[in-house]
Amino acid sequence: MLSVIIPASNEAGYIGDCLTHLCASDAAAVQVVVVANGCRDDTADVARAVLATHLPQDWSSRVLELAQGSKPGALNAGDAAALHPLRVYLDADVIVSSGLLGALANALGTDAPLYASGTPVISRAKSAVTRAYARFWQKLPFNQTAAPGYGLFAVNAAGRARWGVFPAIISDDTFVRLQFLPAERVQVSDTYIWPMIEGFSALVRVRRRQDAGVRELEAQNPGLLTREGKPKLTKAALIRLALADPVGFTCYAAVSLAVRTKRGSAGFTRGR
Repeated sequence: MLSVIIPASNEAGYIGDCLTHLCASDAAAVQVVVVANGCRDDTADVARAVLATHLPQDWSSRVLELAQGSKPGALNAGDAAALHPLRVYLDADVIVSSGLLGALANALGTDAPLYASGTPVISRAKSAVTRAYARFWQKLPFNQTAAPGYGLFAVNAAGRARWGVFPAIISDDTFVRLQFLPAERVQVSDTYIWPMIEGFSALVRVRRRQDAGVRELEAQNPGLLTREGKPKLTKAALIRLALADPVGFTCYAAVSLAVRTKRGSAGFTRGR
């Protein structure tokens, strides 16, 4: 049995589709916990309405409302409300395929600590720059590793015991993934759809926040990043990727350069 924890801050435009597809899953006896945190819109009301209409008969749900807009706080509140040992942590703008929850439950059905995710599919962006950036980004080493886990990750009971509460950090997903060695990460073939943020300026903001999150992790947990397990991107490999997709490389390089040359706030920014 699974508990699905969904932190949602001002996600009224996305949470409906997320929950509708989640409730169409073929898994049994799932608990859904939506944690609306710091919302200035009707995220919680939309979640309650969708769950009232679409929640399967053998499922259960809770919608919590927190005044403070904090993703780690929302994750901790969701964990406190969770009933089942298998945990799925899901972003509110992600669309899961019908078989994903069942596949994750099967993959995590062991006493050994495990981390799992589905196979991510990046939805087609509206902006040309995001489409080009995403096309190139997906070919980089991080995305060639098992279970990168952006937007959705899951752990079994032994895996959840690897850490206590979610710390107040930027990169909660990276923090969790690196509690596990590469051999302890499993990617199932069932897919989920993850949207990338639209436009050049937004991509720069997100990349800046991601980079700040990595620096924060390294400062607070020295040596943790050595668990990443991704292959190195050699100069020769980068040249091959650039020649294969010069437009994608140009967009990716421009965003990377902008991140390095102009520092800004590392506050919360959606990963889409």
